Amino acid sequence: MQNQVWLITGSSRGLGRALAEALLAAGHKLVATARNPKQLSPLVERYGDQVLAVALDVTDERAAAAAIQAAVDSFGRLDVLVNNAAVSHAGKPGRSLEEIAKSGRLSVVTLDEVRAVFETNVFGAIAVTQAMLPLLRDAPAGRVVNVSSAGGSLTLNSDPKNPHRLMFGTYSSSKTALNAITLAFASALESTGIKVNAACPGFTATDLNNFQGTRTVQEAAREPVRLALLDANGPTGTFSNEDGEIPW
Repeated sequence: MQNQVWLITGSSRGLGRALAEALLAAGHKLVATARNPKQLSPLVERYGDQVLAVALDVTDERAAAAAIQAAVDSFGRLDVLVNNAAVSHAGKPGRSLEEIAKSGRLSVVTLDEVRAVFETNVFGAIAVTQAMLPLLRDAPAGRVVNVSSAGGSLTLNSDPKNPHRLMFGTYSSSKTALNAITLAFASALESTGIKVNAACPGFTATDLNNFQGTRTVQEAAREPVRLALLDANGPTGTFSNEDGEIPW
C-alpha cells in the first residue's frame, strides 16, 4: 500500500486537510481539491510534486471530469477516493451548532436549504465517485471512503433514549443518504475488488459545527485512513468509527 495516489474532496481545511497531511507524510501522492485551489497552496509549498492542486466543486459534474483528467495527466493513476467535502447548512456562517440544528429540522427548513445540503453531501459524492471509477477500476486496490456521521444512523436516532436524536434533520438525513449510497456502490462494485466504506470521524472541531466538536482533526482522520488502506481481505459496504461498526 505504498506510493498510492489519493484524491480527497475538500482538502484545504478541517478533516480533509488532516487527511492530506497524514497520507503525504506517509509518502503517498495527492490530488488535493477545493472550490478555491489557492487555499491548497500550503500543501503544495510543503510537499511539492507530491501534491496536485485542483479546483473542484463537487456539485459541478464538468469539474469532476476535469479533476480525473488532471489526475491522469500528473500521476497516471488513482488508488483512493475520499469523499470528504460536505456542508452542514446553507445559511449564515458562524452560527452555533444548536442554531444550525434547529433551523435544519425538516418541520421548518426550506426546500432550497435541503437541496443545497444534499447537492454537496449526496449528489456530489455520487458524481465524483462515478467520475473516478475508470481509474479506480484500473487500480490494484481501489478504495472509496465516504466521510459520514453516526448522526445519520437510523438505528441510533430511532432510539428514544438517544439525546442526540433531537438534532436529526437536514444534515443528518444527508448522511443517512450517503450511507445508502455507500452500500449501493459497494454492492455494485463488489466483483471488481473496489472496496467502498463509510467512516464516522466523530464529533470533530471543524467549521461544519462552528468548531464546537470535541475531537481533533488528526484523531478524526484515523478511521478514514484505516479504511482507505484495507487489504484484499478487508470488508466492503461497512459503516464504522474507531470503536467498530456503527448500525445503519
